[in-house]
Amino acid sequence: MSLSVAYNTARSSLLASQSQMATVSRNITGASDPAYSRKIATLVTQGGAARVVTLRASDAALLSKMLETTSDAATQKALLEGLEKLSQTVGDTELDESLAARVGALDNALKQYANAPDNQQYARAFVKAANDMASSLNRATSAVQAIRLEADGKIADSVARINDILAKFEKVNQEVVSGTALGADVTDALDVRDGLIAQLSEEIGVTVVPRAGNDIALYTDSGVPLFDKTPRAVEFDRTTVYDPTTTGFPIKIDGIQVTGSGALMPLNSGNLVGLVAIRDQVTVTYQRQLDELARGLIQAFAEKHQTDPLQPDLPGVFTFPGATGVSGPPAATGLAGRITVTNEIDPTKSVTGKFENIRDGGINGAGYRYNPDPGKTAFSDRLYGLLGEMAKDRNFDSSLGLGAEVSLQKFASGSASWVESSRQSADQSLDYRNTLLGHASETLSNATDVNVDDETALMLQLEKSYSASAKLISVIDQMLKTLLNAVG
Repeated sequence: MSLSVAYNTARSSLLASQSQMATVSRNITGASDPAYSRKIATLVTQGGAARVVTLRASDAALLSKMLETTSDAATQKALLEGLEKLSQTVGDTELDESLAARVGALDNALKQYANAPDNQQYARAFVKAANDMASSLNRATSAVQAIRLEADGKIADSVARINDILAKFEKVNQEVVSGTALGADVTDALDVRDGLIAQLSEEIGVTVVPRAGNDIALYTDSGVPLFDKTPRAVEFDRTTVYDPTTTGFPIKIDGIQVTGSGALMPLNSGNLVGLVAIRDQVTVTYQRQLDELARGLIQAFAEKHQTDPLQPDLPGVFTFPGATGVSGPPAATGLAGRITVTNEIDPTKSVTGKFENIRDGGINGAGYRYNPDPGKTAFSDRLYGLLGEMAKDRNFDSSLGLGAEVSLQKFASGSASWVESSRQSADQSLDYRNTLLGHASETLSNATDVNVDDETALMLQLEKSYSASAKLISVIDQMLKTLLNAVG
């Protein structure tokens, strides 16, 4: 081997070692960054000389699994947060504020009044219990709609984040594709791109499709394009006021509806899915339960015409604005927010209001009076009849899953149990999804993250190689000097 060839080989080895050591230093510096993937400086021989090509530790299958579990966990987290807020409207069933406790308090007040129908103190206590019952249903309805409004706002925020991430993704993806075409080191850009995909997977389920030249396309987990050369628009119109009759707007991606009953390719996971489920399913179902409870109360305390069976039953103690009768299931949407106690049983609210109307009936006129003798203050048939109506099983909307025929008390308790069991189920599911996410993240980390000990050991090897190359160059230099001196 000639000295010039030996020199070129040693110089090439020296430069390669320098490049490899720089990569190791880069790895050690990025070890604390969770978004950093280990860089691998690979030696490639070309034309008798060695050069370094920088690659990146990656695993497409593990990344896909981590994205999937991230989206699933985000779905359950959004559901749990919404259900926790919803459970606050239920309250502790052992306290007076819960709907089940309100039904129990109403029943107890009615029993006391039935045992002493001439006692106005008991009548007043019953009116208070009835007002508390109606107010609790009104407040619960307002709280449910507030939760829906909050979820709608969070959906709008999530859509804005998705569009922002896609815009950033476009720039980084262009950098990766153009850098790959020029043979540049794009490993850091690939880290940034993967980080953006991970952020995106928290908001929406994502499928990554590799393309030639390090390009990739993104689709939702239902197959709708999110990014293919350019980002697709994610659209959502926010609703600023919610009542029980309000239907929130759907989300559209690239013009395709992906949420709501009209979605042909509905989203399956991500924060958006959990928020939409809270806004359009969980809270709507609970509102229907509240409405059915209100309808059951109105039906239980309704008045029947005492002489003409063809006359309709009319609301008695409990009523609502514009009431013209008593309906069966399902209840009118939003009834729980409109239920009220008639002024005809409360002398503090109406000049025609009398406590005796609870005992005697006649809220809807003389034909609906149960007590044939207004002077008979010990009349209790009507009150005991109302107790029987509260205790008996009555028809409820069976699609709510709380039973087709149950008492008011059981229906109210069943509704509270439904919220709590849904919350517990979401909590357990979130724990499970977080466990899966932890395993997936750890596995991906083991495959792509930096091990400082390994990098340090590699650095020592490279330093030895560098020293050997430097020593060889030094020897060649001495030999060339000796040769030149001999010639001179």
